[in-house]
Amino acid sequence: MKHCTVSCDTPTGVLECELDLPDDATIDAAITAARGRLGEDRADWECAATGVFGRVQPRSHVPLDGDRIELYRPLTIDPRASRRLRAQLGADKRS
Repeated sequence: MKHCTVSCDTPTGVLECELDLPDDATIDAAITAARGRLGEDRADWECAATGVFGRVQPRSHVPLDGDRIELYRPLTIDPRASRRLRAQLGADKRS
């Protein structure tokens, strides 16, 4: 058995649960188990990108004991565009 944390980013905040999984369990198996605990409507369980400790991994990946499995939600704004806008606003204030 291995112990993992499943974390999903939702519009209302990050939700987490701790799971004990078989040694050969995949990310998909962990997400299926977490779905029952965290609630059906809390995340895009079927389509969201997944990863381990901030690195995108396929659902077929077998996480290690102690890994933090993450379910990501799509970005609402492009981070580069946001930085450019902030830089432009800062430049306008200095002028």
